Amino acid sequence: MNKVNYKSLPDLIPQEIINRVKKLSPAQLCDGMEALGIERNGCMDASLLPLDSDKILIGTACTVDTEDGDNFPIHVAIYQGKPGYVLVVAGKGYTERCYMGDLMGSAAEAVGLNGIIIDGYVRDKVGLSQLSIPIYAKGLMQRSPAKRGPGEINTVVNCAGVKVTPGDLILGDYDGVTVIPRDRIEEVLAAAEKKDAYEAKRRETIAEFVRCKNNQEPLPELAPAWVTEMINKK
Repeated sequence: MNKVNYKSLPDLIPQEIINRVKKLSPAQLCDGMEALGIERNGCMDASLLPLDSDKILIGTACTVDTEDGDNFPIHVAIYQGKPGYVLVVAGKGYTERCYMGDLMGSAAEAVGLNGIIIDGYVRDKVGLSQLSIPIYAKGLMQRSPAKRGPGEINTVVNCAGVKVTPGDLILGDYDGVTVIPRDRIEEVLAAAEKKDAYEAKRRETIAEFVRCKNNQEPLPELAPAWVTEMINKK
């Protein structure tokens, strides 16, 4: 079997970067990427959903490129996986077979992967949902995977509408999955932290409006400045 496109794991993203990301929401990070003109603002397809919306996904991307329900390269990638990595499977949205079930999910949990993203379908939803690691997929299909190989491991892929390079930062919650290009992490964090500060200020304004309203005091301006500016331009 030709394994020429089986690459090594990328370097993990430093923990200090992960800690900064954890203080921000995926929405803020996406807004930061929008301000920087990053394609799709790093947002994977809305049809990619968590099996358990209570789990948070964060880690360094390692990738699999496969198609037609073939899970052989996914097996290989799982068994070489390590803590800190999120397995991103570019499965081309295939719907006629699942790509994995709870046995593979349990193996991924055992090696310490931080989570799995499948651009395709999975099975054994209950078992997968009970694992400690987050798993995202586009749907459920009980039909077993194919096993042909070789596929590709740790190459640049397109997963659920977004380019993913091994080593990119992956973040997922109940809203969906966000990809931050590794070579632009500092820019994105700075823009997202700026948005976080803006949102904190807006919350203060809203709270003050409510306080004044409840106390029958003169009301402060509630609309943000950009709304007023746009109205005045009309």
